[in-house]
Amino acid sequence: MSRPGKVMHMVQARKRLGDILVETGLITEEQLQETLKEKPKDQRLGDALLQRGLITELQLVETLEIQLGIPHVNLFRYPFEPQIFSLVPKEFAKRNLLVPLKTEEDRLYVAMVDPMDYIAIEDLRLSTGFQIEPVIASKDDIVRTIAKFYEESFDELFIEQERLQQEDEDNLTDLDSPVVRLVNQILTAAVIQKASDIHIDPREHQLLIRFRIDGMLHDERMLPKHMQPMINARIKIMANLDITEHRVPQDGRIKTNVDFRPIDLRVSTLPTVYGEKIVMRILDLSNSLADLTHLGFNRINLERFMKEITKPSGIVLISGPTGSGKSSTLYAALNKLNREEVNIVTVEDPVEYQLNGINQVQVNSNVGMTFAAGLRSILRQDPDIVMVGEIRDVETAEIAVRASLTGHVVLSTIHTNDSIATITRLLDMGVEPFLVTASLNAVVAQRLLRRVCRDCKTEEPATEREKEIAAKRGIKIEQVMRGKGCPSCNMTGYRGRIAIHEVLVLDDEMRNAINRGDTVTKLREIAIRNKTIFLLDDGLLKVKQGITTTEEVFRVAMLD
Repeated sequence: MSRPGKVMHMVQARKRLGDILVETGLITEEQLQETLKEKPKDQRLGDALLQRGLITELQLVETLEIQLGIPHVNLFRYPFEPQIFSLVPKEFAKRNLLVPLKTEEDRLYVAMVDPMDYIAIEDLRLSTGFQIEPVIASKDDIVRTIAKFYEESFDELFIEQERLQQEDEDNLTDLDSPVVRLVNQILTAAVIQKASDIHIDPREHQLLIRFRIDGMLHDERMLPKHMQPMINARIKIMANLDITEHRVPQDGRIKTNVDFRPIDLRVSTLPTVYGEKIVMRILDLSNSLADLTHLGFNRINLERFMKEITKPSGIVLISGPTGSGKSSTLYAALNKLNREEVNIVTVEDPVEYQLNGINQVQVNSNVGMTFAAGLRSILRQDPDIVMVGEIRDVETAEIAVRASLTGHVVLSTIHTNDSIATITRLLDMGVEPFLVTASLNAVVAQRLLRRVCRDCKTEEPATEREKEIAAKRGIKIEQVMRGKGCPSCNMTGYRGRIAIHEVLVLDDEMRNAINRGDTVTKLREIAIRNKTIFLLDDGLLKVKQGITTTEEVFRVAMLD
């Protein structure tokens, strides 16, 4: 392995990271130039490419290995000796993103995200007395290792809590008490694993902690039943809820920092037969606002969507079940439309992300501030663009229609299965057909699919059934991608999610059919003639591109 002197010598002669990535075909020259132009001055190129999703961590680590001549190491099953961690303090490891691996004579091997961080290497050399040998590891690997070996184990916290075994107020607010550290550890573990929700499920004889990762719930750990009141009380204190009330549901928010990142949690409690169930939705504010072009829109769908939201008036609805990414698409659209010369006002329940330059109103039905009441007041605020969190009833629907007819752009969400079902839903609510056709510009149906893990994906021939289903939709699929399972994706074969869309634009033929009261089948025929890309088609196109699998597509989109 190279000595630090050797590494310094190689720095002068080494190739640039961007050039190696282009040479190996991981990114194109255009992507490289665009990233270099748009990234902040102090951001490293590797981090900027990761943020844009152009490369994976493993690809970055392997490229750095070629570039720097420093080997990389996979920490997933690395045989650490527990005493090694006493050499490097936890805060130093967290701040510089590094972990010690092993010692050999006078050398200490250290896994680092940035092996060229000479200041950290020199600090370590002085504090430990060892010559430091850096090796490269991915950021995810290092963060997981720090959480696993530096944080106290759950067992230690239990023993300490058992010893105290009291549920007094001090124990729940004192930052050094075991129950407080236990809850913090659950939050940290969820953020490291990129979970979207934390479920604290009371069972008859134990308390189950579950994380929702990429849309799927996973059991994280079991806790003894007697921990339930203390954990629930601690979460309620953090969310400013009433800890004495166990019989009615409560909602609250927690704003906190996990590993120096601001995290917002939406907390909801629900009384069940075995005690209160708590669900926390994690809103990671550091990567909240997606760009419209990064949401997975097919090129044709993106053009249609952009055209509809930039019209001077009319309604654009986004439909789909809970957790299908509707809010992210709405926020990305608002972000795109947010300019100095327009007044954007939203009415939401709850306000998830706070956006700069946009006036956001929180629904509060206790004081009569409903969607309908909020929307009515907004229209007196001289808005150009109005966003309504959700159309739940005929009153909100009718005000939204009126707003669009008086020259406003209205964006909102609605819970329906697909784009055509949205039209029938509005009619069922009691909105007159002529009002629907006069105001509605487009409906976007959306679902989220898990992406095949880019680090362990392998190409396979498509099965006969896959070929047959795709051929019926006019798509030819010969090869498909599947993930074998690796440390990056926690052995699931999937990592991250991508949206599929169906953008239904209302043209004159469609409007006439709605006014005549034609059947859903008729409306679907018109949509097909207009070359609408349905959810299933968009899903299969993403299978053809190797982004996802047919199993994922059939999980969320129905076959005709």
